[in-house]
Amino acid sequence: MRRPALLSSFRFIHTADIHLDSPMHGLSDDVPEVAERLRLATREALTLLVDTAIERAVDFMLIAGDVYDGDWRDYQTGVFFVRQMQRLDTAAIPVYLIHGNHDAQNQMTRSLSLPANVHVFSADEAESRHLPELDVALHGISYAERAVTDDLVPAYPAPQTAAFNIGLLHTGLGGLGGHENYAPCTLDELTAKGYDYWALGHVHGAAVLAEHPHVVFSGNLQGRSIRETGAKSAYEVVVEDSRVAAIHPLYCDVARWYRAEVDMAGADDFNDVLSAMRRAIETAADEAADRMLALRLHLVGTTALHDRLIAASERLLAEARTAAAGLARGAPIYVEKIRCATAPEHDATTRRARADALGELQRLLDEATADDDVRGMIQRQIQRLVERLPHEIRTQTDDRMLRAAIESDTDTLIAEGADYLMARLTFDEDPA
Repeated sequence: MRRPALLSSFRFIHTADIHLDSPMHGLSDDVPEVAERLRLATREALTLLVDTAIERAVDFMLIAGDVYDGDWRDYQTGVFFVRQMQRLDTAAIPVYLIHGNHDAQNQMTRSLSLPANVHVFSADEAESRHLPELDVALHGISYAERAVTDDLVPAYPAPQTAAFNIGLLHTGLGGLGGHENYAPCTLDELTAKGYDYWALGHVHGAAVLAEHPHVVFSGNLQGRSIRETGAKSAYEVVVEDSRVAAIHPLYCDVARWYRAEVDMAGADDFNDVLSAMRRAIETAADEAADRMLALRLHLVGTTALHDRLIAASERLLAEARTAAAGLARGAPIYVEKIRCATAPEHDATTRRARADALGELQRLLDEATADDDVRGMIQRQIQRLVERLPHEIRTQTDDRMLRAAIESDTDTLIAEGADYLMARLTFDEDPA
């Protein structure tokens, strides 16, 4: 049974950037059962959030943009969201949302029939909704198009007297966290508006930027790639006597992305490497708190095994996934990638001084780095490949070599390629 609302006390949930049915980046099909569960994680996270809202009998829910992730692959994405909103409608929990830059891309959001408990703020101008039973005034505006480059805050209505004023805004806030600076504004501008709480979306890292008045990014509800590591949540906000009394994170994410550094400095042989990776996987699994785990291992440190590690990347990944599968955990563990960032005990300077064929090869590679004709040939050939890459890969990859190719970073391409070539030439591929 829902508790009676009191004028001086109420609770609401602030969420944003659900990105429903967003493709998970960095997945491969060699572990199909795990990949499929990760692809459904955004739906499960929203379901858990709705469960939590009903269990806690909150007074309303705010969604500060990006319910969707651009164009739907099929209409079921919208149907799923409608069903979740219907559950809230049955529990008499109203929902107030704005469209963000990803929602604005999707033409279907404009024709989708939502339950009566859901109010979508207009994209034509900022508007207000007054909740008289709580003495709350909500203010917001939706994106009409993906790239909103104007500051929207001056157009927001003045705060209503004697009400608890909440603004919903999808903003980059000056490019915070490396996100596109859509609807640019400043923290000072928000705190000076006179509202009691700003429910922000777009930046995927949760943050309370100011208090009384509160300016809050809820972050995204579910991590979708190695760029979005750690716990993800929404916020439950408790208001008492017209002031924010508490903000509680609601962890509804069902899968967590994690980076773990594995120090190779003390490794004497390949068994030491495998043991260190296994310990890192166990530690990460503990931190995931019985959730599904998508893990990237970074091998670091100066080691005599550098060449072996560079050349045995496929075996390392297979061994890590085997170790992960062997852990007796309730949720699956997916080792997404192994990134070798170790340093050799004998660097290029040492190899260059050798009198054998490897020394000659190192000197030739050095000359190639400084040869404009060679550099030009590499740039032309790589550019042809880059132009064929999908836009999503060009803009979102975090692979070092691929990023160097996309950015025409010839120095990195030659250096990394040379390192890999020297490793393969100096190393027996079976490092048992």
